[in-house]
Amino acid sequence: MKLYDAVWAPNPRRVRMYLAEKGLEVDRRMVDLANGENLRDPFIGLNPRGTVPVLQLDSGEVIADSVAICRYLEALHPDPPLFGRDPLEIAQVEAWTRKIEAEGYAGVVYAFRNRNKHMTDRALSGRWPPVPQLPELVMRGQNMWAWFLETLEERLEGREWIATDNYSFADLTGLMTVDFAKATRLADGDFPPAIAAWHARASARPSATA
Repeated sequence: MKLYDAVWAPNPRRVRMYLAEKGLEVDRRMVDLANGENLRDPFIGLNPRGTVPVLQLDSGEVIADSVAICRYLEALHPDPPLFGRDPLEIAQVEAWTRKIEAEGYAGVVYAFRNRNKHMTDRALSGRWPPVPQLPELVMRGQNMWAWFLETLEERLEGREWIATDNYSFADLTGLMTVDFAKATRLADGDFPPAIAAWHARASARPSATA
C-alpha cells in the first residue's frame, strides 16, 4: 500500500493520526499542494478530483477519502477499535463524526476558502472549474463554528471523550477540526472549559503529532 499524503492539509493529518493510534506504518508519498502537484498528472490519474489523501492498494485499487481509508484499515486491523466496540458505540462514533464534519469542519472550510486571497476561484477544494469566493459564506462559516462550539461544549461537560467513554475516531476528527480552525485563525485557542480540557487530553496523545 502507498499513502499519498500532504504536510499541512487537515484530512491527510487525520489519516496519519489514525495510523499512529493503530501503530500501523504505510509507505508514504508526499504531494506538493502548494505547487499544484495534486491538480495535474500523474496524480489526477489516481484521483481525478485532485484531493488528498489517497491510499493506493497493492492491487492498484484506489481509496480517495480520509474516512474511507480509515474504515478500510479498521476492517483489516480492528484492535484497538477506533470506530466503536459494539453496535451502539459504532452508531455514536458515526453520529458524532458526521456532526463534527457537517457543523464544525464545514464551517471552518467555508470561512477559510472564501476569505483567503490565495483561494481566489478555488472556493472548493480539489480540481474543479473556477469556483468564485462568496463573502456571505465567510459569515456563515463563522456562525456555524460558533454554534458548533456551543454544541461540543455541552456534550463534553462531565465527559472525557466526545462519542463514547473511550478515545475514538470522533475525537480524532474533532482534534483535526479544532486545530484547523486555529491554523486558519477562525479560532484563537481560547476555548470554553470543557473543550479546553478535552483538547489538552487529545493533544497530549502521541498521535496528535503525526
